[in-house]
Amino acid sequence: MSVALDVTKHHPASQDRTDQIRRTLEGVLGVPATEGNLVEVLRNGNEIFPAMLGAIAEADHTIDLLTFVYWRGQIGTRFAEALSERAGSGVRVRVLLDAWGAHPIDRELIGMMEDAGVRLRWFRPLHRLQMSKANHRTHRKVMVVDEAVGFTGGVGIADEWNGDARNEHEWRDTHFRVHGPAVDGLRAAFLDNWIETDPEIFTREIDRFPDQPKPGRSVIQCVRGASETGASDMSTLVLSLLQIAEERIRITTAFFVPDAELVDRLCAASDRGVTVEILLPGPHADKRFVQLAGQAVYESLLEHGVRIWQFQPSMLHAKVMTIDGRIANVGSANFNARSTELDEEINMVALDPDLVLLLDDQFDHDLERSEEIEAGRWEERSLGRRVLVGLTKPLRRSL
Repeated sequence: MSVALDVTKHHPASQDRTDQIRRTLEGVLGVPATEGNLVEVLRNGNEIFPAMLGAIAEADHTIDLLTFVYWRGQIGTRFAEALSERAGSGVRVRVLLDAWGAHPIDRELIGMMEDAGVRLRWFRPLHRLQMSKANHRTHRKVMVVDEAVGFTGGVGIADEWNGDARNEHEWRDTHFRVHGPAVDGLRAAFLDNWIETDPEIFTREIDRFPDQPKPGRSVIQCVRGASETGASDMSTLVLSLLQIAEERIRITTAFFVPDAELVDRLCAASDRGVTVEILLPGPHADKRFVQLAGQAVYESLLEHGVRIWQFQPSMLHAKVMTIDGRIANVGSANFNARSTELDEEINMVALDPDLVLLLDDQFDHDLERSEEIEAGRWEERSLGRRVLVGLTKPLRRSL
């Protein structure tokens, strides 16, 4: 069940710290935060897909959808049918698919959407890419409907996300529905990639750019990570949050291959007394090689008191980070070099204790179905496992 969240009043000293964190992040990133947002947490496909499809069905003006994953299956068909129906009814529908991540899509669905009037574009088509761009994808997941409601998070358009993470066939993920000024930030993330495929950013007859209402009290920064040389804003954001933390860091991520600097920041946080907890995929990880690459840093983290769990029932695909019970960093970015350096990403940083409380409750629930990596047992892992992990070293910067 989705839950609407609203910030409650707090002690003045606590508010002073929240204000300080806000100004720190605004100063470091140069991205102003917006006030008055309302955030709803959608947990797993049985909440996420009905919410997204419901918003599409209710659209009467515009739909913008950007995704990395769009695979064959029932969910892909349902989205294509819903988008086509709205386009056929006169709604302007724009769909932007990453040419690599969405390559498995059923080609008949492309024809259906285009015949209905959907403006479908491919981000960096593989057949005409410059080599310098081939490894730089858009990993963003954004949907904005009627310029009024936005969706972002970890989910892809595929049957793997169906259900409620009860077994290996139902992936665990978290997505977010947003009302308020932050919707403009999500639309900007869509347009940032759309303009690379189509010169028409907006049309005066269709795009209204309305003043956004302020139905809640969440303070949100929308941070875009761009594929570029060197560290992106996503890297700056994550490093800053690890430095800001004073009490607790909780990280849920599908792909965990941190570089040396991120590992150092995690260890330093634990050394100064911050509780650092990391939840990762377990036996049903969909990319075993990436999982092995991440295991190369387990020993260092465990030695510094960082705690690590592996989720057991299914593939864990969520990307959620909470700090000190007051900051949530959510969106499309994983805790790896691909998200901080190579790919286009979009994250929301929310200063919202109630949102963090709910996400931490969900983290605790997931831990009940997870196994902890114990330092002593990890040191005794087999020679074969050590060799496999070592083989990943040359590719860790691109995973």
